[in-house]
Amino acid sequence: MISLENFNTVVLIWIAIALAIFPVQLFITAPYGRHTKRSWGPMINNRLGWIIMELPALIVFVWMIYLGKNPIHTVVLMITSLWLIHYIHRSLIFPFRIKTSNKKMPVLIMLFAVVFNSVNGFINGYWLGNFSSYNLDWLIDIRFISGALLFITGFIINQFHDKILIQLRKNRLNGYQVPHGGLFKYISCPNFFGEIIEWAGFAILVWSLPALAFFVWTFINLVPRAIDHHKWYKNQFDEYPKKRKAVFPFLI
Repeated sequence: MISLENFNTVVLIWIAIALAIFPVQLFITAPYGRHTKRSWGPMINNRLGWIIMELPALIVFVWMIYLGKNPIHTVVLMITSLWLIHYIHRSLIFPFRIKTSNKKMPVLIMLFAVVFNSVNGFINGYWLGNFSSYNLDWLIDIRFISGALLFITGFIINQFHDKILIQLRKNRLNGYQVPHGGLFKYISCPNFFGEIIEWAGFAILVWSLPALAFFVWTFINLVPRAIDHHKWYKNQFDEYPKKRKAVFPFLI
């Protein structure tokens, strides 16, 4: 078993890697979705690639808790349920909701995502399975309550705006229009905004270093992605609303 000290060192290194690559991601657009480039090597079906890259977060997380030395506490079950709600949808439902036909993504991007999801699933599952020490009072702690409310709010925001985007693509050959409704009034990527809120809530309700690490990685992945989407929309559509920000209303 890994000692808590060594485990925390690994997680801190993981956070440091995220912070180090953040400036790079602001200048390099990840080549998938609307930004896909075949110059990044072999391609894979977009739907299949999505399933493969998201499943490790689901499987590794649950497996680490199952193998852990701690008894599976009620609080851990509650936390696990929230993780499962997100990743069952992300890996097994969402890929079949998206309206894409013969769309592909680079295998390299899929492999990067597999590593990302595996590491985050491992550190969060391992911590919960071996180092967490909750009691039932945690369920009425302000951190758990506020974090859970943030998580649920973020999940709803993400789902609502993903649905708007999916409906827009349904009857379009190129798959893209200017989205309207909800938080699209203020930002180009409210689905990303919702996911950032979601994992900020998770970090608060779990109150652990691995959960914080996952939030940091979510932030450094989605903010540059949102900025890229925002620039793409403005370049693609002359009528694109000029007052919209990329991901945080009135800010960025």
